[in-house]
Amino acid sequence: MKKFAILILVFFNVGCDQVSKKLVQNQVEKNDYIQLIKDNFILTHVENKGAMLGFGESFPPFVKIILLQVLPVIVLLLLLINILRKDNLNRWLVIAFAFVIGGGIGNLIDRILHGKVTDFFIIKLGFLKTGIFNMADVSVTTGVILILLLSIKNKKLEF
Repeated sequence: MKKFAILILVFFNVGCDQVSKKLVQNQVEKNDYIQLIKDNFILTHVENKGAMLGFGESFPPFVKIILLQVLPVIVLLLLLINILRKDNLNRWLVIAFAFVIGGGIGNLIDRILHGKVTDFFIIKLGFLKTGIFNMADVSVTTGVILILLLSIKNKKLEF
């Protein structure tokens, strides 16, 4: 049952990401700047051919495939296999890794199938301004923050 729940959580994250990207691709013109809540929450539509904040966009094609597709597939598969095989992991740690894996898969689907990732959301709160991101990025960030908090709280977490 635990393994099924992990897979459901991973697929939920992938699904939210893919549905939100499809909605943006179909409903928002590229480079539109739509203020959802004043100038604090902005909806846009950009295609990112690199990784976070465009990292690797200008890499040669072979290097991009290795760094942005092959390596992430290997890492995500190893993480998924590891959390599915271990029975004694902290429940919150499993949830955190499921978010990281689901978000990673969401962006990998786009990179592998389309050679680019759709990003669409910007947050501006005072001096804090994010880059343009998507729901896969939210999943990965949520998972990583949870892992860090759990690591700080319990230095003996086993993975």
